[in-house]
Amino acid sequence: METWVPAVLAVSAALLIAGGTVLRQRASASSGAITRGWWVGAIIAIAGFTLQAAALGLGTILLVQPLVVLAVLFSLPFEAWADHRHPKLGEWAWGGVLVACVVTFLLVARPTSSLRRPDLTLIAVTVVSVIGVVIAFVLIAERSSPHYRALFYGLTAGVLFGVSALLIKTVIYQAVHFPIGMFRHPEVYLLVIVIVGAIGAQQRGFGAGDLQTSFPAMVVMEPVVSMILGIVLLGENVKVSTKTALFLGIILAILARSVVELAKHSAVRGQTLKADPAPDSDDADSKEPAPDPGS
Repeated sequence: METWVPAVLAVSAALLIAGGTVLRQRASASSGAITRGWWVGAIIAIAGFTLQAAALGLGTILLVQPLVVLAVLFSLPFEAWADHRHPKLGEWAWGGVLVACVVTFLLVARPTSSLRRPDLTLIAVTVVSVIGVVIAFVLIAERSSPHYRALFYGLTAGVLFGVSALLIKTVIYQAVHFPIGMFRHPEVYLLVIVIVGAIGAQQRGFGAGDLQTSFPAMVVMEPVVSMILGIVLLGENVKVSTKTALFLGIILAILARSVVELAKHSAVRGQTLKADPAPDSDDADSKEPAPDPGS
């Protein structure tokens, strides 16, 4: 499969995920209710996740996941349109950094798949490690203040969404090559459990009331975990020297920082919209009777 096909699917997925997320956020910003606009946004986001699944089925995780991160960038113009404003210069600057990091990583790393698969010991160690990290994050979250509860539930959601990317790729492979016996494989049911857990952790993080903490943590952790699992469990390769690998590490660190900054801008705006009084509140105040001069 040509690399450009999953790349186009991944970028298209990022575009739809961004648009659907903004629609859902804005449709429920004033009252928190699920409205018709929220459902439209949900349908668009589901279409985006479907394209992401297709991209994962055709390409490597190391190619698809960095491109899907561009959803954070694509949300800029959508949010600006919804809020009737122009994006700030700082937002465009961090957006440019994000694009530069993604392009640089893909051009230098040139990720490829391989037929190498890990032995059972490595699989067992990886699974136990992931489960241990998730349990530790949840325990720390439940014993922490709201700020750190949001942080660790955001990290938990990111880990689980990262695992789901690996499982999606595995399930699609089974569906394509062994469609009749697909539901005999545990990956299908494990995917459902992981996604439900990820959504639950995401909602717990949002419920802590510190969106600008949980959202960036989740957005950064997801591609990190999925890319590590792609290398360890699927044998995906980046054929580079040690010096180039260090350079790519720096690029990924800068990419993570740009995602955090853009996600913070988005989260803060979302909280501001929910905190703003209704448009008619000022008018209602102005219609209050004037105080009696003699009082």
